[in-house]
Parts: sequence; C-alpha cells; structure tokens
Amino acid sequence: MQVFPQRTLKEARSTSHTEENTRTRILQAALHLFARQGYDGTTTKDLATAANVAEGTLFRHFTNKKAILIEVATSGWIEILTDLLTELSEMGSYKAVAQVMKRRMLNMRKNSNLLRVCFIEAQYHPELRERIQVEVITKMTDVAEAFFETAMEKGIYRQMNPKIVAQVFLGMFAIAGFSNQTILEPQASPQAIQEMAEGIADIFLNGVLAGNQ
Repeated sequence: MQVFPQRTLKEARSTSHTEENTRTRILQAALHLFARQGYDGTTTKDLATAANVAEGTLFRHFTNKKAILIEVATSGWIEILTDLLTELSEMGSYKAVAQVMKRRMLNMRKNSNLLRVCFIEAQYHPELRERIQVEVITKMTDVAEAFFETAMEKGIYRQMNPKIVAQVFLGMFAIAGFSNQTILEPQASPQAIQEMAEGIADIFLNGVLAGNQ
C-alpha cells in the first residue's frame, strides 16, 4: 500500500494564507464594482473577473452574492468603528472634538466607495440595514455612551442622558464624515475642512444659543 505524506505545517499555512488573500481580493473587487455599478448591476462573473478568480471560487468563500455585499459593508463599517474608538481613546481632552471631527472627515474620503455602497444598497436590502444596525451602530452608541458618561462623572460635561449625547455626537460624526459628499465640495481645501470640523465641534460643545439667553 502506498502511503502519501501528510502536508507539512508550512504547506497548510501557505494554503490558508492563499485562501485569505483570495477572499480579500473578492471583497475588494466587490466594493469597487458595487460602488461603480451597483449591486444589481454587478454579476458574479463580473466579480470573478475583477478578483481574478474562477466564478466557482466565489461560492467557496461566500454563500451567494448577497453574502458578499453584507460582508463588504459590515467589515468596512467595523473598520471605521475601530478607527473612531481609537480616536476617542486617544483624545487629549474631552473638549478635543474638533480634532476628532477633522480626522474623521479626512479619513472618510478614503472610504467613499464604502459609503456609497452602504447608503445606496441599504435602502434596498433590509438584511444589510439590520446587520449594520446590530453589529456596528449599536456598538458605536454603547461605547460613545460610556465615553460621555465618564466625562459627566468628571464634571466636564453637564449631567444629561449620556445615550442621547452619544446619539447626537454620532450624528455629527456622520455629518463630518460624509460632508465631502453632501455639504462640502469634494475638493474642499484643508481650511474649509478645518472650519467645518470646528463648527460642528462648537455646536456640539456649546449649542447655538447666545450666552445671555
């Protein structure tokens, strides 16, 4: 009886690394195509060609095309969430909101494809909205709530419902992040971005009423 040698640990790791690279290529290709052509306008053949894989390889990594869409959106949002939480943890003070907003606005420009996919496709795919809500938005709100609750305990922010403060902050964070596609011109100058960030931070920290009202 012929005995075939077992794969070495090195070979197994190499295969695993190759599979991970293939999965990453599929997701990157999907993000690009979904942003440019839309989910419905992109076929699995398009995805396979862009990722330089056989069409059958897509379904070795993902159940179907919808699963690719959901993975693209949720993994991208988790990365954005991680960046935001890092920003919060590294804030020099609880008043340094403008710096956070400015960095968010600059970083979001790098994620324009992701934003396009999430906000356009989420309108037509309830399961995508639910996944983002459960895995991203709820977690972002919980962490931000704890952050602001600590600031209130230290007397830096006045006492109020920290969950509402967190929701307002994240809403302003969204405006800051998406401003180059909504409020500001896509090629806005660094000065315009700084002014927007400082304005949002000022409204968040001080409100809009004059001091003698």
